[in-house]
Amino acid sequence: MKILIATHNPGKLKEYRDLLADLSTGAESLEWVLLTDLGIETDVEETGQTFEENARLKAAAYAQESGLLTLADDSGLEVDALGGAPGVRSARYAGPGASDSDRYQKLLHELEGVPLEARTARFRCVVAVSTPDGEIHTASGDCPGQIAFEPCGSFGFGYDPVFYMPDRGQTMAEVAPEVKNRISHRARALEAIKPTLADLLHRFGGG
Repeated sequence: MKILIATHNPGKLKEYRDLLADLSTGAESLEWVLLTDLGIETDVEETGQTFEENARLKAAAYAQESGLLTLADDSGLEVDALGGAPGVRSARYAGPGASDSDRYQKLLHELEGVPLEARTARFRCVVAVSTPDGEIHTASGDCPGQIAFEPCGSFGFGYDPVFYMPDRGQTMAEVAPEVKNRISHRARALEAIKPTLADLLHRFGGG
């Protein structure tokens, strides 16, 4: 049975496949596919005001186009001192064509003078799974932390170098990838969606 992961990114596909590997223990093996594997070039515009709205938009559109059970997610960084910004605009925070460094440097500039205890933040991810006929379910996952005063670490991407986790004494960019994949917001959201996905696989796969 094929399941579409609504991304063109092979790295994200591997992350999904690893985190959901225990769903493949049934009689029918699962085949995880990318949009590019199916020749889908449609770009679904993320017009939602929340991560959930955007995840639902993408999952529903690509499930309808592909005819497959489809998983999609939307995620970003929420900073309390900035009223939840950058939020759904995390990837566009510093404008078009900006680099990861541009984005987190803008964030650090916005937080100048804010003490550490007031720099609370979280990475948030919402995963949506949609059937081709439009049945949609969602689950969310958070990873709490604080915004550091300067970047540190060479792993990861995005805001990872300035996302400090007090319980680990490290930024997300200092954590090895295999560890990040266990504690990340996406890992937690996928863990939360597993029971629903297992039920859908049972129903649609005839298991």
